[in-house]
Amino acid sequence: MTSASSPEPFGARLRRAMDERGPLCVGIDPHASLLTDWGLSDDIAGLERFTHTVVEALADRVAVLKPQSAFFERFGSRGIAVLERAVADARAAGALVLMDAKRGDIGSTMAAYAATYLDPASPLFSDAVTVSPYLGYGSLRPALDLARKSGTGVFVLALTSNPEGAEVQHAVRGDGATVAATMLDHLRAENAGAAPMGSYGAVVGATLGGAAAAQGTDLAINGPLLAPGIGAQGATAADLPRVFGAAAGDVVPNVSRGVLRHGPDVAALRESAERFAGEVREALGG
Repeated sequence: MTSASSPEPFGARLRRAMDERGPLCVGIDPHASLLTDWGLSDDIAGLERFTHTVVEALADRVAVLKPQSAFFERFGSRGIAVLERAVADARAAGALVLMDAKRGDIGSTMAAYAATYLDPASPLFSDAVTVSPYLGYGSLRPALDLARKSGTGVFVLALTSNPEGAEVQHAVRGDGATVAATMLDHLRAENAGAAPMGSYGAVVGATLGGAAAAQGTDLAINGPLLAPGIGAQGATAADLPRVFGAAAGDVVPNVSRGVLRHGPDVAALRESAERFAGEVREALGG
């Protein structure tokens, strides 16, 4: 239960957004090739136009928008200013903002990364952030603790969609558990007792097929499962029940290029997002 003085947890806010708007997460990935495809220049003006268009088209209708920080950082301070405005505008329109920053460090540095994205006083304050646990899960503690305090969320890389990830994530520890399964166990413990859903999520690629099930990996963590790979990377909404099994109801499928390639036409972006959302609902029986 949330007290009058504490913010509503991210997990509760995410569940409500998924129920009301559908579970789709759309990336905001203004990489150079997409700017070109949209007929925009690969400069700050093109970045601003691209970002504003995506937010205008989708922030009032999708559950989650996920800006990829790197594509803004490459333009320096002016790019970060565009990102700050996008976060504020998207949240004002009702979308939850998941900052895809994949930060991971130790001690005071991790605390500073956490404050950048999860402190309400920060210009980049977001609803959640992606983090990398491969300096050890305990290195994430500053972000995990601040998320609990500020009512935000953390998504930990667990079973990612890139093939290179397997050499670390599928490695077997001395106790017989894979590294990925260990990360999921940690998240399950963080989310214990949370209702309707915990605020600590995992990134699990929709392109994994039946690999997780074949390894006996339990994906049910009582928290959200961000599933990249829908669309351009080859996975479809129909794959979700097979990949996630009993945990499919907690999946937040992520589509980026599959939607963004329809810009700069606002109506086409909306139509594409609605189509993906409909496919997800049908696949999950929603």
